[in-house]
Amino acid sequence: MTVISIAVIGIAAALLATQFKAVKGEYGVYLAVAAGLVVCFYSAGKLETAADTFAKIRSYIRLNSVYLDTLLKMVGIAYIAEFASGICKDAGFGSLGNQIEIFGKLSILAVSMPILLALLETVREFLS
Repeated sequence: MTVISIAVIGIAAALLATQFKAVKGEYGVYLAVAAGLVVCFYSAGKLETAADTFAKIRSYIRLNSVYLDTLLKMVGIAYIAEFASGICKDAGFGSLGNQIEIFGKLSILAVSMPILLALLETVREFLS
């Protein structure tokens, strides 16, 4: 699928969900979630391509694999948190969506701490 296909799926789902909201509101939410899952699973395939590229980069340069793995984890956390937050906000639970976003940001911060410590250790060794 191309970006155009995904855009058409999204627009069609949004238009149908709008029509369903007039009849039964929950059907619109279900349709939006289903379309979101289709896009999410397709995006996971793109994430696999990014992981393969990271593996090639890792083979070209001598870099600790923890750094690239952490970067991939951070991208995954951001994507999942944004997806879940968007669904909650579309369903009318904006407060829950905001809390999911905050949790995602805190999770990214926690995952990135080893990299920050390694950076500080490198700076300390450089200055000594």
